[in-house]
Amino acid sequence: MENALPATVFLVGAGPGDPELLTLRAARLIGGADVIVHDGLVSREILALAPDDADLISVAKQRSRHSMPQEAINALLVDLAREGRKVVRLKGGDPFIFGRGGEEVEACRAAGVPVEVVPGISAAIGAAAQAQLPLTHRDAASAVTFVAGQCKGLSEQDWSGLAGHGRTLVIYMGVATAADIADKLIADGVSPAMPVAVIENGTRADARILRTLLTDLGEMVARETVKSPALIVVGDVASHAIARDVLAAWTAQGETIG
Repeated sequence: MENALPATVFLVGAGPGDPELLTLRAARLIGGADVIVHDGLVSREILALAPDDADLISVAKQRSRHSMPQEAINALLVDLAREGRKVVRLKGGDPFIFGRGGEEVEACRAAGVPVEVVPGISAAIGAAAQAQLPLTHRDAASAVTFVAGQCKGLSEQDWSGLAGHGRTLVIYMGVATAADIADKLIADGVSPAMPVAVIENGTRADARILRTLLTDLGEMVARETVKSPALIVVGDVASHAIARDVLAAWTAQGETIG
């Protein structure tokens, strides 16, 4: 039977993968949850913080397809809260950066369900920190922009002015369209010699940091068989990222990076 007052739904940012990058509040909420509705990018180490008797419900998204449509996720959160359960909606990175958190907040509000958002370290912030890549730098960039690379009608998107000297462009979900992204940026006037960094599995033990030039981006992603999750950073700041061979050497020595 439904409670007279629904429980609060907590939209919690799980960060980019390393459990040590969780906020204290996020860790506390995960540890006290009755049910956790989580994305596919949430690491096993973070899910292991849940109580043994908590229900874990995966709504993982694969390319262009949810295992559960967004409308069904919204309804699930509302139904669980109305049952009086402690609901944590656990999302990779930050709930409000390409996480559809806004839609879920609106659905809870419309249903009269209390909702709270707990921010997390975004994938861009966490991955850049591991790569020692400053997204802004007094000598290289005074502006940074986040865009989604896996969007419909990529060629029709207006990215003019988002990349170039003095600016940093961070592209989420761009692995599958990396070659098209490079062509688009070059067509929009960005130099083919602009530095680019690709950070795969940022903050995790199997992270890779690859550097190249914009003109080689698509071929490098294919050549190195880069897999999602991965971020593409375009701009002069990419030249500050530690090289792949440095990362490998540190890992071989058992050092912790990040």
